[in-house]
Amino acid sequence: MSEQTPDQEIGVGPWQGELPSGDHWDPELLREGDRRNVVDGYRYWRHDAIVADLDTHRHEFHVAVENWGHDFNIGSVIRTANAFNAKAFHIVGKRRWNRRGAMVTDRYQHEHHHRTVEDLLAWAATAGRDEQGAPRAIPLIGIDNLPGSVPLETHDLPRECVLVFGQEGPGLSAGMREACEVVLHIEQFGSTRSINAGAAAAVAMHAWVRRHVFGQAVE
Repeated sequence: MSEQTPDQEIGVGPWQGELPSGDHWDPELLREGDRRNVVDGYRYWRHDAIVADLDTHRHEFHVAVENWGHDFNIGSVIRTANAFNAKAFHIVGKRRWNRRGAMVTDRYQHEHHHRTVEDLLAWAATAGRDEQGAPRAIPLIGIDNLPGSVPLETHDLPRECVLVFGQEGPGLSAGMREACEVVLHIEQFGSTRSINAGAAAAVAMHAWVRRHVFGQAVE
């Protein structure tokens, strides 16, 4: 959602009054104004200070997106990962991806690249931590409308997991489907067979937040 009306500029102008003290403030932004798309609490902060603060309360789910065809929707998924403060996002396939839809929100996140599905699986095999802090595997959870998939609404998403999304159109690749512990679909009630990949990502991430931030158990 936009933070301004048609007759308003994005963000805020130069700081008014006595300048604040602290290493997290950006002198240039204080002087020139802050027109970035950030929440009010991060106005005038240095970029690296924002990332460091986000790192103190990132959630325990990761987001992975297959990138075989430079899909524009990847950027939308990554922007949503920022909104829900995912632990990190992972690009599987081509290293270069269509960043336009991310609207620079990728700069506030941690990006990982995996050349193949097998590389992502190898990373996930030791990405989690048990109660003693020892490495353990975290599951890949596919999100796609496929035969045999399970409703997202009735599945108890694990706290540590990787939510995996395919490209717009073809969805998850065959190799990624096999790599996932489970593939979940979002229940729909209209005439269209599927929803936009960016929208599906938002629904899935919000389901994780409802379960693990607000404690709404799956019945």
